[in-house]
Amino acid sequence: MSITYRDAGVDIEAGDTLVERIKPHVRRTFRPGVLGDLGGFGGLFALPAGYREPVLVSGTDGVGTKLKIAFATGRHDTVGIDLVAMCVNDIVVSGAEPLYFLDYFASGKLEVSTAEAVIAGIATGCKEAGCALIGGETAELPGFYADGEYDLAGFAVGIVEKSKILDGKSIVPGDIVLGLPSSGLHSNGYSLARLALLERAKLSLNEIADELLRPTRIYVRALRAAIATDRIKGAAHITGGGLVENPPRILPPGLGMRLDERSWPEPEIFARIAKTGVERPEMRRTFNLGLGMLLVTDKSSVDTVTGALGEPCFVVGEITAQTGEPAVEFV
Repeated sequence: MSITYRDAGVDIEAGDTLVERIKPHVRRTFRPGVLGDLGGFGGLFALPAGYREPVLVSGTDGVGTKLKIAFATGRHDTVGIDLVAMCVNDIVVSGAEPLYFLDYFASGKLEVSTAEAVIAGIATGCKEAGCALIGGETAELPGFYADGEYDLAGFAVGIVEKSKILDGKSIVPGDIVLGLPSSGLHSNGYSLARLALLERAKLSLNEIADELLRPTRIYVRALRAAIATDRIKGAAHITGGGLVENPPRILPPGLGMRLDERSWPEPEIFARIAKTGVERPEMRRTFNLGLGMLLVTDKSSVDTVTGALGEPCFVVGEITAQTGEPAVEFV
């Protein structure tokens, strides 16, 4: 008796159907520089003109256990935005303009409608970030993932003039730290959040699903507008490691950052997590606590930068001199 790939659990026809259904989503992200169309072995992109010493900046990431919330609720339309956000926010802090994005979607059995919802979200994120979705991979791996589950990974590439790279080297004591608000948890700390809220506090998933699935903010347009003022000395995306581990990544040796926790509004979701027994130091090094992006500028440039951002931000701290490795102090 003959057997087929479908007998082994791989449905090639479903994959072909998905490709046809995602084409409109992908094409709405196209921007100048995209060469060709879907279906090639590699995505082609021509570098924009006008750079004297162009430097490519790349970043890759996933969505983490936030996907567990999507699986449990059957809501898959926002995690693709998270995927793009986690990648493009990482590269824009170098001063880069995101150019293009690629994704990887893997499941045990390909559910076309689920995959389309995820990829439509990826396209929405790309459109918001101004980058093109030029390729990806959809893998069907029978027996590798539990039924109804999948994994996501993404890869973004941007470009920056070498002389305009933001590396934090010009940061000095007395500089001001500005904070851009987060939309909530973003895509970090979900293992702890699920333990605290669903297991320890016994909250209903339906009660907090909207908050837990709120997509990560994409800061590209606001941050690039601020960068265009030439007043930004450094920027930190607050991801895994929270407010403790991310800010020191942009600080030169001998400097620290002092953050005033009274200076920005903290979304209520963090208070709900803390009430289950998560102490403040653990909250600080796990979550963004309401600040998704930090910017450093000098005192005389605060008004210029905040005006360029075109959205709310807060003066949340300052740069300090200190001995030892760069670290964050909270007051």
